[in-house]
Amino acid sequence: MSNPELQRSIEAILMVVDEPVTELTLAHVLGKPVEEITEALVELTASYGDRGFELKAITGGWRFYSRPEYSQAVEGFVLDGQQSRLTQAALETLAVIAYRQPVSRARVSAIRGVNVEAVMKTLVTRGLVEESGLEHETGAILYATTSYFLERLALNTLGDLPALAPYLPDLDRLDEVLDSLTD
Repeated sequence: MSNPELQRSIEAILMVVDEPVTELTLAHVLGKPVEEITEALVELTASYGDRGFELKAITGGWRFYSRPEYSQAVEGFVLDGQQSRLTQAALETLAVIAYRQPVSRARVSAIRGVNVEAVMKTLVTRGLVEESGLEHETGAILYATTSYFLERLALNTLGDLPALAPYLPDLDRLDEVLDSLTD
């Protein structure tokens, strides 16, 4: 007794889950009896046949998994994503966090002058930055670098970061240049 609309709804939910979902949860969310959900899941499992993924019941719930015979391809993809270079925007954001931590996303955006939400997600996903508390005044999440960040830069502590002063413009010299331009 196939119900294509129910099967598509189940597939849509299973595409976004991080952990296996029980038949009971699916039944509750979709407003269907558990028996109907179970039947749809069994039909879906059989329908995927020879694909790179499979639908499996693990630890009491259902989820999509890549097939074991494609583990090398998946591993290559995952590792390549972790080893690829950071963009200029990500490096700049990481530098602001490293030198100003703990710092809120809004503060990093203000310093950089651009929205850093997507870049922050990338840095968190790569394990270079993590949440480190809340700002008392605003309740904003604060971010700091991780031990993995230190490891990747071969630093023992944040105190080993290079001083910023040599890289900042000489303000006296800048004033002289600006004065000469207005003369």
